[in-house]
Formats: sequence, structure tokens, C-alpha cells
Amino acid sequence: MGKITGFMELERVVEPMLPIVERVRNYREFVLRLADPDASKQGARCMDCGIPFCQSGCPVNNIIPDWNDLVYREQWRTALDVLHSTNNFPEFTGRICPAPCEAACTLNINNNPVGIKSIEHFIIDKGWEEGWVVPVTPSHKTGKHVAVVGSGPAGLACAQQLARAGHDVTVFEKSDRVGGLLRYGIPDFKMEKHLIDRRMAQMSMEGVAFRPGIEVGRDYPAPQLLAEHDAVVLTGGAEHPRDLPVPGRELAGVHFAMEFLPQQNRVVAGDVVREQILATGKHVIVIGGGDTGSDCVGTSNRQGAKSIIQFELLPQPPEHENKPLVWPYWPIKLRTSSSHEEGCERDWAVATKRFEGANGKVGTLVAARVEWQRGSDGQMRMAEIANSEFELKADLVLLAMGFVGPSPLRLWDDLTPERDARTNLKAGTDDYATSVPRVFAAGDIRRGQSLVVWAIREGRQCARAVDTFLMGRSELPR
Repeated sequence: MGKITGFMELERVVEPMLPIVERVRNYREFVLRLADPDASKQGARCMDCGIPFCQSGCPVNNIIPDWNDLVYREQWRTALDVLHSTNNFPEFTGRICPAPCEAACTLNINNNPVGIKSIEHFIIDKGWEEGWVVPVTPSHKTGKHVAVVGSGPAGLACAQQLARAGHDVTVFEKSDRVGGLLRYGIPDFKMEKHLIDRRMAQMSMEGVAFRPGIEVGRDYPAPQLLAEHDAVVLTGGAEHPRDLPVPGRELAGVHFAMEFLPQQNRVVAGDVVREQILATGKHVIVIGGGDTGSDCVGTSNRQGAKSIIQFELLPQPPEHENKPLVWPYWPIKLRTSSSHEEGCERDWAVATKRFEGANGKVGTLVAARVEWQRGSDGQMRMAEIANSEFELKADLVLLAMGFVGPSPLRLWDDLTPERDARTNLKAGTDDYATSVPRVFAAGDIRRGQSLVVWAIREGRQCARAVDTFLMGRSELPR
């Protein structure tokens, strides 16, 4: 634990941010890590709570109290070792994870929780700065070959663990760069891409081979892939977006968020994107109130949008949760992101009815207000409020309503693994095996749209399952 009376004496300290007027001028990260003394004080707030609910709230089961205590005592390098024992990529989660661990913190019952995410961010950034993050090479090679299809956090975590177990691992990625949605979904102002490149360099020295620009099933026949490898792991994510089938959907200017966001990532990376979708000088409407919608808001602000409105179909959540009722679970409450703070109007319980425009281009969004009512079966149902229809100017509409499952892959035409009712690949969390022999699945392609921290957990667990399959036993942690 930290300091015995630290949680009573010390207040939560948030990470400093650059001013809005400065950060919206570029796409660089603007959240700065804690200074050494502030990190130590934040670690001191960790309580001797008996049962560390923060660990159960964390999908990768980070040993949070231990590294909080080590940070408090300024034993930075040991803290890094403890952090890395459960999490391959804390520089990713320390930036973009919503921190369910903090919601589960015992101190959160009646106070502000320990700044666990900020401490994680501090530990890993300091580790890189000090040169403590080095390749971990296996003591022996097994002679087994594993193909990992997909290079998001699940694929990268799985590949790194398998390489450290001594297997020859090749990661296949259909995009021109490795990283999945970390690369072409998360804006650079939330996570700069050199962080991925740095981990790729480490993993390459550990024996992982990367083959970007290869779509298995199109550029590399699936039967050949299976014939040339002892095991195949599918970690392609859940990229199929939820559509909005209303009149006018076909008009130019109505786009999925994942058509809009990756283009800006490519521009930041130095690519030339022809006919880029831009918010510059436009009235922008973002449909969807989650993180992807927030990313659209932040990107639109940086592109110089004239106005930005974000809609959510559900009612506005309460500003503060009822902690005694919901703790230690993830609460439903109003969440205002840094992108919202940069400039955005938000509205709730709004349903889009149609798009209207001229010359094939969207110009107006027609919506109505809705209310949610509980039926006799206990299910909540949406009903339009009479005479609540209204119109808004819309030059650019971005659909950010989540993902319904994995995208149709050519790979499946040959392997045809069984799917569940939600179209995800069917595989259990004990062996992660699909219905196709020697083929495994992990991450969003198996569980559906989820968090990066869940993807890392599944990648690690799947690696252990594959190692056990290949060798009969495994020393890899789950």
C-alpha cells in the first residue's frame, strides 16, 4: 500500500493538459505525464483496503496496489517490472483506457479515486525515458510457426507473448501500417503513432516478423497460410460499423466515422489523401455519443469546423452516479471528454429521421426527440415525442454509432469458422479455439466491440492457449 494516512491527507492530482487554444492547432498529444513528486503523492493515496477491487475492475488484472506503493517509494524500475508482468503495452492503456479500475477503487466509494491511469502513464513513460524497456528474447526456440492475422492490441499482445515463448511469429496486417485501430482509428492527439513504432522495433528484436499490406484471403490464400504455420490466430477486430438506414443516407457528406478519422491519421503520418473528408468551414453533426463520436468532435475542431453538434439516442445520464448503488461497477454518468471541452454542442434523446439536400449533397438533418418507456415485459422501448421534429443545418454528418461485429473477410470463405449470434467468431475463453482445427480467435473479432485493455487481455490469454496447444504445456501467464 501507499502511505498509511495518504488517502486522508492528499488530494487526487490530475495530469496537466496544454491549453485548448494551443492544442487545437495541431494533432500532437496534449496530456502530459505527472511530475515525479506528483506521481509519488498519487501512489501514496492507495489504501490498505484488504480486497483490491481495482484489480478485478481491470481486465488485465494489473497488480495496481503493488505498483502504486512502489511509485510512492520512488522505486520506479521495479514498478515498471510489476506493470509489465500483466500488461504488454501500458503506454496504450495509460492514454486511451477509460480506467474501469478507478471506478472500482475503494476510495471511490465516498471520495475521488486514486489516479491509477495517470500513474500507469507515468511509469511506462519514465521507463522508456530511462531506457528500461528492452527486448525480452526467448531462452530457446521451439521450431513452431504461428501466424497472427490482425495487428491491433490483441494481435500485438498475442504475438509478443508467443515470441517470448520461443515460437516464430508472423503478424499479417491488411493496412499499409501495423497497429489496427490504434493506428487508423485513435486520433494522434490522443495517442501518437511513434508509440506503436517503438513497440514494433522491440518486438522485431524479440523475433516477431511484420507483414503489412497483406490481406489474408486476397493476397495470401487461407489454405496456404494454414499449411505453412502450426497455428493461426485471428485478431482482426470488429470493424463493421452500425449504419443508419434513413432516407437520404446516400447523399454525399454522410460518412461513417471510420471513413473520416483514418484519413486524418494518414495525413498526420505524411500521406497524401486525395479528396479527404474535411470538416473545415462546415456545420458538422456527429451521431453517436461514445468515444468514437468524441474523436470525431476533436478532429473536426482541429480541422476548423464552423459548428459541431453531437447527438445521442439515449437520455442524458446523471452528472454524478449513485456510488453506493453502483460501486465497484462501471457507472452510467455524464462524461465530458477533452474534445467536448474544446467546443461542441451536445443533445440527448434525439433520433435522426432523414437527411435532405440538393445536387446529391446533404444540407439538412431532420430529427425528432424521443422518450424511453418500459414495457410490460420490462424492456425499454423508444417512442417519438409528438410534434418534436426539428431541422438542423448539416454539411457533414459522421456516423459514430458503434460496431456490430467483424467485417466480412475473404479469409472466412476458405476457413469458415463458426460464428455466434452476434456474427463474432465462436471461441471460448479457455482455449480460444475456433471450429477450424489449429485456428484461434481473440479480441474484438471474438467478443465484439470492446476496450483496448480487453483486447490485450484476450491476446495474452490466447497466446497461452496456443502455446499449450503447440507444446502440451505453457509457462506464459494468463
